Amino acid sequence: MIIADMHTHSSFSTDSTESMMKMAKAAAEKGLRTICLTEHLDYDYPCGEFQLDTAAYHDELMRVKAELSDRVEVLFGVELGLMDYLAPRLNEFAAAWDLDFIIGSSHLVDGKDPYYPEYFEELGSKNGILSYFESILANVRAFDNFDVYGHLDYVVRYSPEKRYEPLDYREIIDELLKALVSLGKGIEVNTAGIASRMGYPHPNAFILRRYKELGGEIVTVGSDAHDRMRVAADFDKAQAALEAAGFDRYAVFRHRLAEFVKF
Repeated sequence: MIIADMHTHSSFSTDSTESMMKMAKAAAEKGLRTICLTEHLDYDYPCGEFQLDTAAYHDELMRVKAELSDRVEVLFGVELGLMDYLAPRLNEFAAAWDLDFIIGSSHLVDGKDPYYPEYFEELGSKNGILSYFESILANVRAFDNFDVYGHLDYVVRYSPEKRYEPLDYREIIDELLKALVSLGKGIEVNTAGIASRMGYPHPNAFILRRYKELGGEIVTVGSDAHDRMRVAADFDKAQAALEAAGFDRYAVFRHRLAEFVKF
């Protein structure tokens, strides 16, 4: 049983209205021992969205952590939106805060978010997915001050078909997974893929299995919940996906160090 949700958002993220206290209480009520808040910070996101008041976020998290200390562990994380040219600013941010956990994620490719139809209208389905994977590789080569890479095939949620064949991208997938493994970085199993009607958690089973085959050992599990109802959602399916790929444990990060927990 998975008892740590390592990817959640509260109202400190632009796309959530849920209070941090309600998120943490939901984790306790669902039998989790640990919840990590990973609020969005995407420098240079169009129209100034996904910025983070980190000081206010930290203060509220410390308050919630203290109040619920006998019910659930509350960890201090962030989800950084990566683009290769942002590396200096991202390193400065990471050095400024005593974070437990950093997720590196790709929400933008050349300043465009696949969430919006214009992305695929311009690039087409196959090129849009390929460009996304290529951007991840560029990000990893430029910036490695993160712990896991989030929702590796996020782009597919918004592709016209909502599905893809990973073997069509085998070369670039292998290249980016090898880069992650060589740097000692993890990936996450993100159950938001199920919520978005993809039918499986991010990433696709092929990518998860291939990461394992290439020597990857660090996998976290996150719901990517933006409201209390989604905390720990579909964790039974996440565990099944991990076991099918050959994993018998998952990771929890505290002070940027991975601790492994058996199922």
